[in-house]
Amino acid sequence: QVALVETGGGLVQAGGSLRLSCAASGRTFTNYNMGWFRQAPGKEREFVAAITRSGTTICYAEAVKGRFAISRDNAKNSLYLQMNSLKPEDTAVYYCAARVFGTTCLSLKQGPEYNSWGQGTQVTVSS
Repeated sequence: QVALVETGGGLVQAGGSLRLSCAASGRTFTNYNMGWFRQAPGKEREFVAAITRSGTTICYAEAVKGRFAISRDNAKNSLYLQMNSLKPEDTAVYYCAARVFGTTCLSLKQGPEYNSWGQGTQVTVSS
């Protein structure tokens, strides 16, 4: 399995921006479709965004569409999540995850199908 490490979380005011990064190691990054998930206190983990190996398919949760942008740099073995216009309800621990299979957004939104997960990075948005 690929090892994943997230960075870039922090405290930001509502309306602000953050950029999360996820560094992958141990396996060929281009073998993996990648996703971002988040979990707020007392809530279940939820899908945020996903991107296929070559970046040809990108998916977003409705709650973040138009505000967040997922991208990847295969040369740097890295995944990113640019978060703009942040809201207090975006407060959560954000996780990056990797999976080998899946090509449609319906599939890529399924958290249990991801094989590797990072340790998470806290994002706190104050009102």
